Amino acid sequence: MHFSRPASARERIDSDGLPGGPWWHTDDTEMAMAIYEVLAWHGGINQDSLASRFTSRFMDEPDRGYGKMARMILQAIHYGEDWKTASRNAFSGSGSMGNGGAMRVAPLGAYFAGDHQQVVREAKLSAEVTHSHPDGIAGAVAVAVAASVATENRGQDAKLVARRLQEVACELTPEGDTKRGVLRAAKLPLEATPQIAAKILGSGFQVTAPDTVPFTLWCAARHLDNYTDAMVSTLLGEGDCDTNCAIVGGIVACFVGREGIPSDWLAASERLKLKA
Repeated sequence: MHFSRPASARERIDSDGLPGGPWWHTDDTEMAMAIYEVLAWHGGINQDSLASRFTSRFMDEPDRGYGKMARMILQAIHYGEDWKTASRNAFSGSGSMGNGGAMRVAPLGAYFAGDHQQVVREAKLSAEVTHSHPDGIAGAVAVAVAASVATENRGQDAKLVARRLQEVACELTPEGDTKRGVLRAAKLPLEATPQIAAKILGSGFQVTAPDTVPFTLWCAARHLDNYTDAMVSTLLGEGDCDTNCAIVGGIVACFVGREGIPSDWLAASERLKLKA
């Protein structure tokens, strides 16, 4: 879903001014579907299978908005390079600390809801296929555990669950810049505006996990029980809007369920094509 100006999101929604469907989804959703497929087939993250599915989906539809480094890694895998090498060699050997591991991982958190230690292990495995930098991995862990908490506490008081979500993310996110940002986000009042939160936490302009995940966890906690308001708040922070909304939408959907997403939005969304 794309808006000409993020600040106009609420106005366009209230005036029924959203564009007609189908709403084209980006690489965030393509990679999330690959994770879902691997979980459905293996019952956990098989990294070789996940690398293959990421690559297959990319090669089938490369114009879904993949970032430059993601394209380089997936192309390298397609042409025969081992995914471990391709991931490790990114950014001159430091590995990617981008927000890609976080943007696709919410389904994993829901799948393993109730077992946070397994969520952490599986989230790390899912991220390593393309993001070997510790902060890239940490971003995936933070979002996965948030989605897990949202899923296992569905129907409970949203404010209490939001607080629990932030506490668990602070506790289980691995050390590094991403965790420091998550800790800052947990201290930022939810009454602040998204614009202020974005200035303090970052909102993905750098396309990194430390610059993206803290803001998205804050947005999810702010409107955990209202999918529409969560999307609007996230858009107001600008930055990497589709990735930010993928993360926030994934977490909030785990709490509100399918019935909590506007029916006209679901009807307008591009149909998902899951593979056997």
